[in-house]
Amino acid sequence: MEDLEEENFTLSISSPKDAEFDCVVGHLEDIIMDEQFQVLQGNFMEKYYQEFEDTEENKLTYTPIFNEYISLVEKFIEEQLMERIPTFNMSTFIASLQSHRQEMAGDIFDILLTFTDFLAFKEMFLDYKAID
Repeated sequence: MEDLEEENFTLSISSPKDAEFDCVVGHLEDIIMDEQFQVLQGNFMEKYYQEFEDTEENKLTYTPIFNEYISLVEKFIEEQLMERIPTFNMSTFIASLQSHRQEMAGDIFDILLTFTDFLAFKEMFLDYKAID
C-alpha cells in the first residue's frame, strides 16, 4: 500500500507539461521501434552509406543527404505523432527537449540528435557502413 501511495504522490506532482512530454516520448519509442520506421531509415541508409568516409574532412555531398534525411525522417515522425496525438506540435516538443535532455532514453535521443547534429548523423552512417 505504501508503494501505491508513493506512486500516486509522484504522479500528482508531475506537471501537465511533463506528462505531455512523457506521452510524446512514449509514442516516439513506439514509432522508432516500429517496422515501418526501421524500413524507412534502413532504405535511406542503404541508399547513401557508401558516400560516407571515416575522415575528419566532410564532403560537400553530405549536406544534401543530411537535409534529405531531416526532411524524410522528421516528416515521418511528425505525421505519426500527429496521428497519435492530434494536438502535437513539433516546435513545442523540440523546445521542451532542452529541459528534459537528461531524461531522454538513449535510442530516442540518438535519433533526435541526428536531426540537429551533423556529426551524430555522420556517425550513424559510419556505424551502418562498418556493419555492412
